[in-house]
Amino acid sequence: MASPQPPLPVVCALIEDAGGRVLIAQRPAHKHLALKWEFPGGKIEPGETPEAALLRELREELGCDVAIVRALPRCTHRYPTVVIEMTPFVCRLTPASPVPHPHEHVALRWVDRAELSAPSLDLAAADLPVVASYLG
Repeated sequence: MASPQPPLPVVCALIEDAGGRVLIAQRPAHKHLALKWEFPGGKIEPGETPEAALLRELREELGCDVAIVRALPRCTHRYPTVVIEMTPFVCRLTPASPVPHPHEHVALRWVDRAELSAPSLDLAAADLPVVASYLG
């Protein structure tokens, strides 16, 4: 019997704007979790810190630069094909950052706290405990 794979380490960003809204991104139709909304981020590469991975992923995915405000508690989520260990961070765009642009996503949206917790948002399941921690 094969031993279980260790969780895949990933990071995500809850990028806040001045009005307290948070940026979410819609996954492409051809990828896992097609068209679900998520917090932008991605895999932590070997030898990379979660913070460095987050800054790199946001530059690649959104073309923007952020300042990390604080970390939220890590959470593990089991999808049918992979287990991920998510390290979420609350961030703000840096003053000189370009406006986020969806290089790898279908769309971007700024949502307020009430909408963030609405079931109609259709967030990826791994992001639901992140929302609970953020709003908690």
